[in-house]
Amino acid sequence: MEDDAPVIYGLEFQARALTPQTAETDAIRFLVGTQSLKYDNQVHIIDFDDENNIINKNVLLHQVGEIWHISASPADKGVLATCYNKTSDSKVMTCAAVWRMPKELESGSHESPDDSSSNAQTLELLCHLDNTAHGNMAGVFWEPMGDGKKLISLADNHLLLWDLQESSSKAVLSNSVALEGKGQLKFTSGRWSPHHNCTQVATANDTAIRGWDMRTMSQIYCIENAHGQLVRDLDFNPNKQYYLASCGDDCKVKFWDTRNVSEPVKTLEEHSHWVWNVRYNHSHDQLVLTGSSDSRVILSNMVSISSEPFGHLVDDEELSDQEDHQQEEKIKEPLQDSIIATYEEHEDSVYAVEWSSADPWLFASLSYDGRLVINRVPRALKYHILL
Repeated sequence: MEDDAPVIYGLEFQARALTPQTAETDAIRFLVGTQSLKYDNQVHIIDFDDENNIINKNVLLHQVGEIWHISASPADKGVLATCYNKTSDSKVMTCAAVWRMPKELESGSHESPDDSSSNAQTLELLCHLDNTAHGNMAGVFWEPMGDGKKLISLADNHLLLWDLQESSSKAVLSNSVALEGKGQLKFTSGRWSPHHNCTQVATANDTAIRGWDMRTMSQIYCIENAHGQLVRDLDFNPNKQYYLASCGDDCKVKFWDTRNVSEPVKTLEEHSHWVWNVRYNHSHDQLVLTGSSDSRVILSNMVSISSEPFGHLVDDEELSDQEDHQQEEKIKEPLQDSIIATYEEHEDSVYAVEWSSADPWLFASLSYDGRLVINRVPRALKYHILL
């Protein structure tokens, strides 16, 4: 049974950190990190059973503080990284660490005990990403195609490259670069490009977007005023190596060709408040998800700047002469960009949207009140793209 209705899961704590489990390509799985000041924070392992349309969850204790960012290893489905708040000497620091979940939870579990809170297990600390010299961590990002041994972290104005050694129990800082300039420069977010043999990273700080070559730790491009206000998030098109999406507090989503950064290729202005998140679909790059403080999730069809701007080409032999002529006419015209759907199941700021790694038609969104919603791309559009 395939149903387009959303499936909603409520956490008892506030939350803003969400990641798909990238190394798991069979089960539909997301990890959510909570933000509670009073209680031990948790990582919820959310397994979605799409045949029965139900969610199974497991809860792991994350006893070191509120989780601001979470990311799953691309190579090892039991490993994840978090950025979290820690109070020491009445100062709040944001730190980062790499963790392992208990062995038996690494694969999709279909048992969901009702009293899961009473028997919650704890994440095992593998290593800290030591940032004492660099400042507060804004995010940790794994090398996308790698063996799970390389990651970057953003700490205030530093971009740090880490190597995980000794089965991830030790993190060695292998390289770093600092933002130069006046004022308190701070990175807000970043994204590792899946192209160019994973040698490039894009970062956001204030209203600027910068590209970095990780081999030389040098800047390769800079989009000075990419947005009118703070840039919140970035994502690379998985199929077009120079295309990058950004979003920010000016309520806009912009698409860039990093070879010519003077103007965005396209701009979307559908949200009425800050846009926190932008995500390209991993398989069909015309599908773009955005989440905003206006409590809405928007699914857009950015087909004109996708890797298939003219749709799928049809085999000539299948067409009659009349159809052939129509098809030729159609091929000359790029398809139109459009908003596919606006999802309004949230009542609070949507801080995270993510596509499933296992099912390209499925995505999750998370709002600050702890509501996680799992939605599907509308069936009609799915068949339109596939057929």
